Amino acid sequence: MKKILVTGGCGYIGSHTIVDLVQNGYEVISVDNNSRSSINILNGVEKIIGKKVKNYTVDLCNFDDTFAIFQENEDITGIIHFAAYKAVGESVENPLMYFDNNLNSLINILRCAEEFHVPHVVFSSSCTVYGNPDEIPVTENTAFKPAESPYGSTKQMGEDIVKQTINSYPDMNAILLRYFNPVGAHPSGFIGEIPLGRPANLVPGITQTAIGKLPQMQVYGTDYPTKDGSCLRDYIHVSDIAHAHTLALDYLIEGRNETSCDVFNLGTGNGYTVLEVIRMFEKVSGQALNYVLADRRPGDVIAIYANNDKAKTLLHWDPQYDLEAMMQTAWDWEKKQNSITN
Repeated sequence: MKKILVTGGCGYIGSHTIVDLVQNGYEVISVDNNSRSSINILNGVEKIIGKKVKNYTVDLCNFDDTFAIFQENEDITGIIHFAAYKAVGESVENPLMYFDNNLNSLINILRCAEEFHVPHVVFSSSCTVYGNPDEIPVTENTAFKPAESPYGSTKQMGEDIVKQTINSYPDMNAILLRYFNPVGAHPSGFIGEIPLGRPANLVPGITQTAIGKLPQMQVYGTDYPTKDGSCLRDYIHVSDIAHAHTLALDYLIEGRNETSCDVFNLGTGNGYTVLEVIRMFEKVSGQALNYVLADRRPGDVIAIYANNDKAKTLLHWDPQYDLEAMMQTAWDWEKKQNSITN
């Protein structure tokens, strides 16, 4: 059984990916310092997969502690690197924290991958690398525009770090997965998104407002050049994102890759505005959402959605969830969490 190290394994996408990997025959080791996640999410993971998950509570910015994980697990076949700070607004307020955490953790992981001859790396990138593109949908060949936030800059730099590292080590291969906007929760209801503090992302902001955790939510920007003035994004269910990582590892391990470092967009190919997402949630939940229209937020891209033909063709990836299902699973997860705490 091939052993995969998942960094940020207690996080939103990381936990869903652990489930998908195990269900597709992989052995998984998790590492997470839990600065932006809860180790308790592994309880939900273990309920779904029916086994314990080996987890290290380690800060990957500490090289010695990171190195020790590889020393204890010298038969690692691949690494999926999720661990990173991801809040656009926070990165604008504290850019040095983002550069320090997101880049140093990646460098330490790659140093260990080279030292211990780990052949396969999958890097968690983002559609923020495209900045405000001149044309949409974006393809993997769309030129980068300046990043709109330090978070986006760390993903642009991270991709470059991975590419140049892989070019220097012919026995290593990598895939860069550019996510669009992951939403929703596992259909079992055992795992989902757990924001720490006030949510920075749209959908948990919607569900927490609807359940009463937040008194009101804000829609940032009403004058963008979109169909209703709010930002437009490509929302993709987290379980579809998770499965793409399993397929990416399959692709590398089976030797189907034609280049040592390849890149794939992970989106549905459909663009929805913030207000359209709210209306879909209102349809699913049967209740009106309490929100107000506010000024633009620094760091937000105007509009972006994916061309996902490459992932469909080469990875054989086929997203299964539409926007209604995304909102339904997110709402079911929020209601379940609320019933547990109350």
